[in-house]
Parts: sequence; structure tokens; C-alpha cells
Amino acid sequence: MNKNYETFARVYDAIMDDTLYDKWTDFSLRHLRKTKERKKLLELACGTGIQSVRFSQAGFEVTGLDLSQEMLDVAQKRAASAKQKIDFMQGNMLDLSQAGTYDFVTCYSDSICYMQDEAEVGDVFKQVYDCLEEDGVFIFDVHSTYQIDEAFPGYSYHENADDFAMVWDSYEDEAPHSVVHELTFFIEEEDGRFSRYDEIHEERTYEVLTYDILLEQAGFKSFKLYADFEDKEPTDTSARWFFVCQK
Repeated sequence: MNKNYETFARVYDAIMDDTLYDKWTDFSLRHLRKTKERKKLLELACGTGIQSVRFSQAGFEVTGLDLSQEMLDVAQKRAASAKQKIDFMQGNMLDLSQAGTYDFVTCYSDSICYMQDEAEVGDVFKQVYDCLEEDGVFIFDVHSTYQIDEAFPGYSYHENADDFAMVWDSYEDEAPHSVVHELTFFIEEEDGRFSRYDEIHEERTYEVLTYDILLEQAGFKSFKLYADFEDKEPTDTSARWFFVCQK
């Protein structure tokens, strides 16, 4: 699998809409007040490092953290070829005790939705709070309840490229506001044959009030709520909620 991981990461990057990274970057730059003294940023769930590189190019001192060492290997190469000095560390956002302290923490691409339950979400918030400097800012995005309950169930997406194919189907899960994504990849090997990989992604979101309570319990003094990369309040059909939280 490891020999293939770069192909696999490339497939992930290929199916990700590149313009989303521009939007995350723009949103971040509007809400993170960077100064000479305040520019240390921790990106949680940084994956293959596309967003970390954008932050570094924007002048932040970036550390990227991810569970997957293979993803981080790809991220290291990406940072090197972009001539950006970024620290990458393998770790779990449920334990940031060794991560150091930062002025800013981000967690994008609905990575919080991969936590198993609200206890874990609360744990992440507490970990982030503890590694933020005073007056630090934490930004994260999650799927809205509308997106999980109405948009995803029955969603199906197929992609065919020369060297890979992908099938993605989403189904409603048992817990409230939860969904299962079943992904099947067919990736071309060096000998021209295709290998099949199956992945299951389980995501779960909560009412805004739940996030509000968990943030408060973690110690955050306030947060602002936005939707879909714009500085405006969510509507009933917003797909993605953004929380900008102040320590």
C-alpha cells in the first residue's frame, strides 16, 4: 500500500475541488489578524499539505498535524517543491499536549465531523483551547445538519480518469445527523493492472447549540458563526458552517 500511497494521495487531491483551498485561504485571511509577533499557526488534519502551503505562502509560520504519516510524507514533498518551510507532525487532534502553542489553529474540510461523538468533539475543543495563546483564534468548519440530513443521503459520484476510477456513494447512518460515505477506488499499478481499494468514511454533525455548548465548556469566550466561506449568517440550506472562536 505504501508504494501506492502517493498515487492514492494524488487521487484524493485530484478529486478535491482545488478552488476550495482558495476559499479556505481567503476566509482565514479575513479572520486571522496576523502581525509580526502573532503568526504561528497550527493546521489540524492537514492531509497532503495543500492548505498548509497556502498558509505559509501567506506569511504564517505553519505547523501541520495529521494522523496519517503517509499523507504527511506527501505534504513534506509538496512543501519542499513550493520552497516553503513547514513543520509537519504525525498526531491525533484528541491529544495536542506535545504540539506546542500557537496564535491560530485551523481545522478545515469538515475534519471535526470525523469525531465519533460529541464527547470527542468537546475533547478536541479543549485540546485546541489549551494550545492557543491568550486571545488566540480557532477556526473550523463542519457540515450543516441540512447537508448531512438532506443533501448527502442518496448522493452518488463517479469519476473516470486514465489511471484511476472512483465510485462514491453516501447513505444515512444510525446516529442523528450522521452519514456514511462508501468510496471505492480503482488505481492503475505500474504493470498496467488496476487494484481496488475500499474506504468507509463516517461523518457526524450537531445542532449549532451543541457546538456552542462544547466551545463554552472548553473555555472559549466567544464565537462567530458564518456559512459557505462567506461572512454571512447561515440559512436553512447552508451546506457548511464556519466557527471563528476566540480564546
